[in-house]
Amino acid sequence: MNHVKIPQDRIGAVIGAGGETLREIEERAEVRLDVDSENGSVRVESVGDPVTGLKGPEIVRAIGRGFPPEDALALLEDDAMLFDLIDIDAAARNKKDLQRKKGRLIGEGGRTREIMEELSGASVVIYGSTMGVIGQPEAVSMVREAAEMLLEGAPHGAAYSFLERKHNERKREELSYHRFSGGGSA
Repeated sequence: MNHVKIPQDRIGAVIGAGGETLREIEERAEVRLDVDSENGSVRVESVGDPVTGLKGPEIVRAIGRGFPPEDALALLEDDAMLFDLIDIDAAARNKKDLQRKKGRLIGEGGRTREIMEELSGASVVIYGSTMGVIGQPEAVSMVREAAEMLLEGAPHGAAYSFLERKHNERKREELSYHRFSGGGSA
């Protein structure tokens, strides 16, 4: 059994309209959820496959950190899917610096966050003082590295170039993996 603490304003997202999201999480992750609306604590108890149940707390944590439930439930689609959390506050000197660093990660009109998603294939959410990432291990690693570059003050262009280079490397690897030798078919 796990306990996950989520912000008060995200409890409704975990429960959903008429409890619909809560039931979907319970069914798909094979867990039982007990939500304490007073303090934001969610008890997650595995009731089915223990391996599937391990994703339950991660799904609740992801929704608590700003992901829409459907993005958080993507953690169940593949055993390799990861949820990673980057603490922006740890990189900031004070509240004003935190806001500036969040702004760098979001970008003008959300463009930096969108570019991270497009080039990595991961889902990215910035909520409170954290940046959450859901995706395949390579995608999560790409986003984390680009975010750390931006948090350390690198120009946006450098982070975008890094993401594009990694994106192109992955595409080349996929092409060479799927390439097959031509045999005669008449």
